[in-house]
Amino acid sequence: MRFLFVHQNMPGQYREVIQWLGASGDHQIVFLTQRKECPSFPGVKTVRYSPHHKAANDTYGLSKVWENATGAGFGAAMAAEKLKEAGFSPDIIIGHTGWGEMLFLKQVWPDVPVLGLFEYFYRASGGSVGFDPEEPMNDHAPFLLEARNAVPYAALHQVDRGIVPTIWQRDRFPDSFHDKLHVLHDGIRTDKLMPDPDVRVRLGRLDRDLTREDEIVTYVARNMERTRGFHQFMRALPRILEARPNARVIAIGGNDTSYGQSSKHPGGLRGEMEEEVGHLIDWSRVHFVGRVPYAQFCRILQLSRCHIYLTMPFVLSWSLMEAMAMEATIVTSDVAPVREVVEHGKTGLLVDFFDPAALADQVAQVLEAPSDFSHLGVAARAHVVDRYDFLTKSLPGLIDHINALVPAGKALSL
Repeated sequence: MRFLFVHQNMPGQYREVIQWLGASGDHQIVFLTQRKECPSFPGVKTVRYSPHHKAANDTYGLSKVWENATGAGFGAAMAAEKLKEAGFSPDIIIGHTGWGEMLFLKQVWPDVPVLGLFEYFYRASGGSVGFDPEEPMNDHAPFLLEARNAVPYAALHQVDRGIVPTIWQRDRFPDSFHDKLHVLHDGIRTDKLMPDPDVRVRLGRLDRDLTREDEIVTYVARNMERTRGFHQFMRALPRILEARPNARVIAIGGNDTSYGQSSKHPGGLRGEMEEEVGHLIDWSRVHFVGRVPYAQFCRILQLSRCHIYLTMPFVLSWSLMEAMAMEATIVTSDVAPVREVVEHGKTGLLVDFFDPAALADQVAQVLEAPSDFSHLGVAARAHVVDRYDFLTKSLPGLIDHINALVPAGKALSL
């Protein structure tokens, strides 16, 4: 079969499926992306495109996202035209709808089915915007949020079928979307992500390896930002370190902002929080390791005695379910998208996002008596294997969606 995948930041949510398809050698796979330095995958041809237009910084706010989306969509369509002229015609197009790249591909290939990923619908309540009193919503926010939804509204009419990763994300979309939307998570490679009692990790300023015998607390976020609860994590640190004098904390992630408002502090949110609570923290036991290679990320989570995952009501991070697959004991935010995956006292421990003292006390309890909580990690892995495993759950589901759109003679099989 001939596949066209589309994602501005290749491979995005398609990392596992393009590797599975490419490994067979039976398919022609083209990946259309804006990303300039892409990882290479056997059997996958990468085609880069540039947006045809980008909105100026002072563009009218209510139309800026749409302007960027159409610029990306037209750039992607022009690249698709060149593929068509070179003789490539996909049997199916699979891609992310969020940035506009999929808006005009039906103009190039009107009869080719499109399977689109829908990730988030913006609302003025129930999500991350307005959730935290420290990030108050201004009077214009509801209008700006609704204006952003021009992209998914338009994308809905350019796809034949849509996929959304979780029930919570689906329910953010209006009912008018639901006939086309099907809940299917991207999938976790639980066959590769497992606990390792013998794991060892060396950090730069230590003269020995860390092992499972050490009292390690971990925190992971793509970036240290409010949406992922970094400010609450930092406020909990002094109490954790005071209660557990042998604890050591490892934080993985960058210092930019992916979601929500950026800190006005010159050092970003990390600098802001260090200014607020840094004088209370024993920095000799706190390690900010930045963004690390995936293998190192996995070893650090395998090392963890207690993993902290914080988020406002927003798209769940893969890292939560990856940590669950590795049997981490997880302390996490008591918010709706997390509750879809984590059940308090059975697969993890839920705490109030706004109560860093309660977060600290719960972490300290886990560190003090890890055997009392070890069953949570075992149950967490079992849950992820049962519901979110890539090979046995997500891949078969994706194949079903593809086969529903392509002629029977081109149907995929496991």
